[in-house]
Amino acid sequence: MRVWTRRRLLTSAATAASAAGLAATTALPARAAAGAARPGTGDIADALRALPGLRLIEERQDAEPGYRHFVLGLRQPVDHTNPAAGTFEQRLTLLHTAADRPMVLTTTGYHAVLTPWRSEPTILLGANQLQVEHRYFGASLPAGPGYAHLTIRQAADDHHHVVRLFRRLYPGAWISTGSSKGGMASVYHRRFHPHDVDGTVVYSAPNNVDDRDDSAYLRFLETVGTAPDREAVKAAQRQMLLRRAEMVARYEAWATAQGDAFRIIGSADQAFEIAVLRVLFMFWQRATPTDVAAIPGPEATTDELYAWLDQWAGLSLYADTAARRYVPYWYQIGTQLGYGDVPTAHVADLLRHPDGIAARNFVPRDIPMVFDPAAMPDIDRWVRRRGSRMLFVYGTQDPSVAEYFHPGGADSRVLWVPDGNHSVDIAALSPADRASAQEALSRWAGQGAGGQASPQSASRAAL
Repeated sequence: MRVWTRRRLLTSAATAASAAGLAATTALPARAAAGAARPGTGDIADALRALPGLRLIEERQDAEPGYRHFVLGLRQPVDHTNPAAGTFEQRLTLLHTAADRPMVLTTTGYHAVLTPWRSEPTILLGANQLQVEHRYFGASLPAGPGYAHLTIRQAADDHHHVVRLFRRLYPGAWISTGSSKGGMASVYHRRFHPHDVDGTVVYSAPNNVDDRDDSAYLRFLETVGTAPDREAVKAAQRQMLLRRAEMVARYEAWATAQGDAFRIIGSADQAFEIAVLRVLFMFWQRATPTDVAAIPGPEATTDELYAWLDQWAGLSLYADTAARRYVPYWYQIGTQLGYGDVPTAHVADLLRHPDGIAARNFVPRDIPMVFDPAAMPDIDRWVRRRGSRMLFVYGTQDPSVAEYFHPGGADSRVLWVPDGNHSVDIAALSPADRASAQEALSRWAGQGAGGQASPQSASRAAL
């Protein structure tokens, strides 16, 4: 089973070096959209306060020069199809530089990041950035039990409302982006509201079009890296399970010292086994050549094995404090998103908890879960047939993308970073692919032939 981690903060020297040149080519004139309120010369904080349903929670004094950093709350419908269902406040963050610069719409797919990080498209375009916290994560919590309104369509409608509202202040080009689960959310937004933005940059986003067939993930994990390295990880898994008693006792002692427990998963023993099974996937998802060289061998001590497991599988994730924060993630997996499987034949004789990594085991039993087998095939068909102005960046070593998106619309492409892991970006592409990606991003941001605004931006009056 895969874990979709948050997009790492971009500090790449290559990204920074290329950003200045690309930003210089995208000095956009202010473009008015029909019916849009112009920001004028007033203070952006006052303009934000004037937007209906928006609350300016805080302006933080931690932004980079040229930016202002705001934490915002937006009143959203719990159910976009039923106003009677009430509302909730969704957490947003805004990095504002100028109203006539492009806007980058981003999400992690989870909790909002409250530090003033900038996504790669934001850096490359010298753009404003609006981050949307995913509904049911962090502070963006509808009232009431359960997750009946945690669907990809409701989240896409959240983004649609954000775009329509903030376009009053930022009438220029809009680019959406996200990595991993955030990238998936960006794709789903485009599926249901394809004209909201001018282009989409997606990093490391899985495409589970058929949750009934996990063979793509099993094949990937049986071929990634070299055979000796794959066998080294599997041997480490066996050693950890053979030393289960000692390692589980240590795990329980850690949880007790933290005041934590394993009520959601069920027991420390089951949580430990889940971590051991998942480490195969999570290691290859993030490993570098240096990490591969440091896989524990047959002589490794129990201390070394425990530390390695914690480093790669994150043992704290399965104790209640952290597990509770990610219940909505597992709910989404078990109802719409789906996930892949991991090889277990090499440890089958040592397992105690059948189907331990199933999403159902991470969601309290009083919360109903029914899987929708039509949700992901619908997304896949749209991307293949109509997914235009979409750029997907993937790493060839990343098991998360054993099933990946195949855009078939105009001006879309998939670019690969050889031996790249789950943290790939445009800066890591080959020079030719990097130039192609940056050219597309610049064009989507409004610099068409002769410096004219893109047709997509020019059609905003219809929104």
